[in-house]
This record gives sequence, C-alpha cells and structure tokens, in this order.
Amino acid sequence: MKVLFIGGTGLISSACSDLALERGLELHLLNRGRSGKYPVPAGARLLVGDVHGDPAALARALEGQRFDAVVDWVAYTPDDVERDIRLFGGKTGQFVFISSASAYQKPPAHYLITEETPLENPYWEYSRNKIACEQRLMQSYRQDGFPVTIVRPSLTYGPSQIPLCVGSWEHPYTVIARMKGGRKIIVPGDGTSLWVLTWNGDFARGFLGLLGNERAVGQAYHITCDEVLTWNQIYAEVGRALGVELDVVHVPSDLITAYDPGMLGSLTGDKANSAVFDNRKIKALIPDFVCTVPWTDGVRRSLAWFEADPARRTIDEEAERRWEAILEAYLGAFPTAHR
Repeated sequence: MKVLFIGGTGLISSACSDLALERGLELHLLNRGRSGKYPVPAGARLLVGDVHGDPAALARALEGQRFDAVVDWVAYTPDDVERDIRLFGGKTGQFVFISSASAYQKPPAHYLITEETPLENPYWEYSRNKIACEQRLMQSYRQDGFPVTIVRPSLTYGPSQIPLCVGSWEHPYTVIARMKGGRKIIVPGDGTSLWVLTWNGDFARGFLGLLGNERAVGQAYHITCDEVLTWNQIYAEVGRALGVELDVVHVPSDLITAYDPGMLGSLTGDKANSAVFDNRKIKALIPDFVCTVPWTDGVRRSLAWFEADPARRTIDEEAERRWEAILEAYLGAFPTAHR
C-alpha cells in the first residue's frame, strides 16, 4: 500500500509512521524535512515541501503521484482542507483527516462519548475549526465522492509528553520539576473529573487498521484507551513514579482561566469535563485493536525519556509565573483551605 503522510514526525504521527513501516507500507512523508523530537524514520520516502507554503510548488512536488491513502496530520482550518480537496481529488483512494475529540459537545450532555455525540465547542476556536473542516469534507464526500475518513484523537501522548491538565505542552518537564522540588501543583476543580489518556503506539494500532479499509470511507472514528482515571489519580501516579509526595492545590477552572485566558479552550473546552469514550465503533471495524500501555507504564516511559537527556528538561518560565499568580489569588482568598 502506498501511503502519504502530510507531516508524519509529530507526537502521534511518528508512532503511526513507525508502525506503517514495520507493517511494510510504502510510506511517503511530505514535510519541511526538519529534524525535531521525532526525525524522519529510516525507510520513509521524504518529499520536502511546506504544505502551508507555495501551492504551485506543492503541486509540482506531488505531480504524477497517486496514493492508496493520504493522511493530513497538520490540517487545522477549512482553508487547509479546501487545499487538500483540490490536491487529492481523484488522486487517492482514501483521505484521512485528523480532527480532535475536543470537537465533541462541551459541556457534554452525557459523560459517555460516541461518534454520534454532537460536535459543538463554544470555548475553543481550535475545535470549532476542526468541526468546520469535518463538515466541509463530509459535504465533499456526499456531493463529489471525495473518499474521506475522519479520526478524532483525544489526549494522546508519547515519550516526549507528560499530558497533565495544567501544564506546559511545549515544556512538559516544568510541572515535573515543581513536583520534584516540593512546590505546589494546580489540579482543576476537585480533581474528580473522569479522563482518558492514550499512548501514541496504542493509537497507531487502531489508526493503521483504517488505512486502505473501504468500510472506513465516509465514517468518523475516535481511537482512545479504555482506561478511565480521575485527574487526581493521574497526578497521584506521577508522584508515585517520581517517588515524591505531591502538594496539590485544587483550584476552580474559572479562576485558572481568569489568570490564564489561553487555557479557556484546553481546560473549560476540554479537560475540565469528564470524558469517557465508547470505542465499540473502531473495535467493530478492527476487532484486534486493544490498548496495552496503561498510565502506570506510560508515565514512567515518558519520565525516563526526559531523564535520559538534560537538554529535554526545559522549563516554561512564563507558565511558572502564571501558576504562581493563580496560587496566590486562590490561597489569598482561602487562607485556611490548604496547609
């Protein structure tokens, strides 16, 4: 099977690239060719180009190519998918759009999420753009037969990420350093919201089963772990892995976003809500799909990755300042709430 990944070296896509090559797919990666945390894997065929750059240059790079499946890992806006429809209409048997489980209704009407849960997120522009992309692609499928499959990952992590609720996505070690230093850690609400964390290699096994599968065309799937934990449990396991006692302060989400408006989407529009995913649809299509990495193992793998190289243990100083302001405001209002 000849497959094109647009991107292919990110946190989630790198695991899918590795598994695709392991399974013998002819994998082409279209990206800028820059090495990051996850370099282009050996065996992949690199097409150097910027999908968000010069459209003419992009068309030339793809000239004469046809793929059994194309996956766009870096499409975020309706303009991005309009470009993809123009580029790959009639040139692929399947186009896979990577959406987001954050597109599901927020706040949810029911804690258990299926693919039929309404798509509506008034808090996060990122999610609304993903919804608009899905709507445009499904319109193209119904009207013109554009062979789209939609995939909605939830909070998927890997070696280079420790997916905590209040943290720094670009500098994940920031919270770990606070924990190791005995400093206060913010957990939103009372920490009892239910959540699901999915290891990137587990996601990849479900994802690869969709590629080239005609039954997946015109359908949407989420791919997540079945393990359900509260945020208190998630944080406590990090503490156990580090061998430290955590100093947790439970802070209302509204206060957090008042001091850090940039978290409105990812917190109020996502992680502050309970989210449990019904995976029966993906399992019906791929009966052998199962997640094998529980949080107890995954967090230790991630911590080992950071400890292996001091250069990976970067600190987000701006995030630190915001967290201290939040803690000062909360503890100032409730001086006896946390000792």
